[in-house]
Amino acid sequence: MKRLTISQLIILTSTLFILFYNLAFFDNLTDVYPLGIKNLFHILSISIVCICVVNLILSLTCYRHTVKPVLIFLLLVSSMTSYFMDTYNVVIDSSMIDNILATDTAESIDLINIRLILYVIILGIIPSALVYRLNIIQLSPKNELISKFKIIALSISVSFILISSSSAFYTSFFREHKPLRYYSNPSYYIYSLANYFNDRSDAGNQEIKPIAEDAKIPESDIERELVILVVGETARADHFSLNGYPRETNPELRAHDVFSFSNVWACGTSTATSVPCMFSIQGRADYSKEESNSTENVLDILNRSGVNVKWIDNNSSSKGVALRIPHESYRKSDKNPVCDIECRDEGMLSDLQEYIDSHPQGDIFIVLHQMGNHGPAYYKRYPKEFETFRPTCKTNHLDDCSDEEIANAYDNAILYTDYFLSKTIALLKTNDDEFEAALFYISDHGESLGEKGHYLHGLPYFFAPDSQKRVPMVMWFGKNFDREEADLDNLSTKLDQKFSHDNIFHTILGLMEITTSVYRQEMDIIDR
Repeated sequence: MKRLTISQLIILTSTLFILFYNLAFFDNLTDVYPLGIKNLFHILSISIVCICVVNLILSLTCYRHTVKPVLIFLLLVSSMTSYFMDTYNVVIDSSMIDNILATDTAESIDLINIRLILYVIILGIIPSALVYRLNIIQLSPKNELISKFKIIALSISVSFILISSSSAFYTSFFREHKPLRYYSNPSYYIYSLANYFNDRSDAGNQEIKPIAEDAKIPESDIERELVILVVGETARADHFSLNGYPRETNPELRAHDVFSFSNVWACGTSTATSVPCMFSIQGRADYSKEESNSTENVLDILNRSGVNVKWIDNNSSSKGVALRIPHESYRKSDKNPVCDIECRDEGMLSDLQEYIDSHPQGDIFIVLHQMGNHGPAYYKRYPKEFETFRPTCKTNHLDDCSDEEIANAYDNAILYTDYFLSKTIALLKTNDDEFEAALFYISDHGESLGEKGHYLHGLPYFFAPDSQKRVPMVMWFGKNFDREEADLDNLSTKLDQKFSHDNIFHTILGLMEITTSVYRQEMDIIDR
């Protein structure tokens, strides 16, 4: 095997990264700048600039004892990021990294298939093995420093010349097409990793900051509340027939007197962002994960006010929301009695009546966190008897399926959510005589099903499609709920108004009749 210096290996690896690990980047680039004589120079110019950027990154991190570990790490990680970007057209930003690290083993297994394995073998393991076996020419420290300086100087000079010679093009590229840079592999995920761990280190071991310390249940509130909040997973508002979707995906809910809101927007495009945000006082504009993790949320306020609060999970976790309240996972059959290929959402209802009966005093607020429509294996998200729409996509490799097959599997999962919500309402109705009972359902974020080549979710919010941001929200109220006090008769006039996850914090406080100075009536969906 030919021997290389560290500098030669850096240049070779940088070139290979751009040529073989950036299909998604060039695919999106040529959508904006179609291949042709006019754009050929610009595409070539961008390619060289990308090589120079990777050269700079590697030159600053690859030294005599670090070059092989760094390159092997980047090759293995880049092989996986290439697969997900090429296949689902996602980007690996700080939010996506947070989502990845919060994903449990079961969800990760859903993403594994033969094509991912081939990507890892061909783009990860084989080149990593070659790097590991490579005999590197060891220069003297002085000569190595000179060699590094030459690469850095050359990379900066070439980039400057190319950008300066096409300043009009690059001005447009950087200002008008910022999202294109997010697909650059490995430079953008390296940048995102640095941001992610910098944010984590800045957060440190912060104490939990209390809010709404004046919160209380008024003595005049003698009626007991029983509210179940269902946090949906990956459901789109435009696939609910209650919102005008031509397929009947909500036959069970339609039979109940429910309110379905059609213009509701998520705080983020991933569970790791949206779930903490929807329970936070911050709102999307001011939301930060660090502030959320170090500040009490609305469930803490309820708990401190004397409400019996419980979080029940059939998803990976509460993403930190339920750390200070009672919580249980129903992901395994030793707890969840309704399991086949996976444990079903309806299993979360199995012990609820017992829980309600065991709390003869005080209001009750229960959160049910669904598995819902979690992709890409939509066909796993519902029992076989709910396979109404056919043919279905029966693989986690979505680009092997037609758009119709993907939509069919996705809609079958919506049908199962409809059934689950109807069963939840039925449970609430059995307790209607003793409580002011209510159901509040809202999804954490939406999903792309192949529109414009995008799949799944997690794109940066400012350029994510509406399908990833617009979510369904449904409410049901029992017969004892004071319709006049809660202004329920006026609620039907608000079904098309724009709401968001920002409203949830204040709506929950209103539903549970908690008085506190942080409550904002204008943000309460029901009583504004």
